[in-house]
Amino acid sequence: MKTELEICAYSLESCLAAKEGGADRVELCAGMYDGGTTPSAATIRMAREITGNMQLFVMIRPRGGDFLYSDLEYRQMREDILFAKETGADGVVLGILDRAGKVDKVRTAELVRLALPMQVTFHRAFDMTDDYKEALEAVIEAGCYRILTSGLRNTVMEGYDTLREIVKSAEGRIHIMAGSGVCAANAATIAALGVNALHMSGKSSRDSKMSFRNPAVFMGGVPGIPEYDIAYSDVEKIRNVKSILQNF
Repeated sequence: MKTELEICAYSLESCLAAKEGGADRVELCAGMYDGGTTPSAATIRMAREITGNMQLFVMIRPRGGDFLYSDLEYRQMREDILFAKETGADGVVLGILDRAGKVDKVRTAELVRLALPMQVTFHRAFDMTDDYKEALEAVIEAGCYRILTSGLRNTVMEGYDTLREIVKSAEGRIHIMAGSGVCAANAATIAALGVNALHMSGKSSRDSKMSFRNPAVFMGGVPGIPEYDIAYSDVEKIRNVKSILQNF
C-alpha cells in the first residue's frame, strides 16, 4: 500500500485544494488556532459533496484546550459522531484522556462502536499522554483504525526518533500517521520510517481584500493572531508532497 496523504482542511476551499492536489483524504476541522475542533453541520454536508470519492474524516472535538471532557461534552461528541455518519463521512477523528494523562479506553471504545462502520483516528491527544507505549496499546484495544502523532513533540521532525519507536511498537496492528510540520522538504525522510500516512495542511495565506482595517481589535482576544490574513491549503504544496509519496 502506498503511503497516504491526508490534508487537514479548515475550509471548503481547502477541501477543493486537497482534491485538486491529489490527496487521499481530508480531515475536516474548524478552530485552526485551537488545533482543530468540530466543524459546522453545513461545512460537513458541503465538504461531503465537494470531496466526492475522496475519504472524508470529521474532527470530533467540542472545544480547544485539554482532552479531559465532561459528561455534557462527551454527549456532544456522541451526537456529532452520529451526524457525521448520517452525512456519509468515512470516518471521525477524536481523542479522550483521563486526569492522569492516560487514554480513556472505556469512552474511546464506546465512541468507536458508535462510529461503526466509519473508521476512527485517534488524534494528537496521543502526544499528550504520560506513557506513549501504554497509550498505543490502549488505542489499539479500543478499536481505533489509526493514530495521528508527531512523536510527542511540536513537530514530526522534533519527535522523529520517538515516531520511529512508535512505528516499531505498533507492529502493523494499527495505522500510524505522522503529522505536524510535514512539507515537501521532509516528506521523504518521514515516510522512510514506514508510517502509513502523512498529515499536513499545506498552509498558505493571502491578504484580506478589505481596505479599512482596525488594528486595535483582535476578535479572538489574542494579540498576534492575524485578523486580515486568509489561511488556505495550497494546491501546489499538496501536489508536491503527493508526488514524493509515490515512491513509498
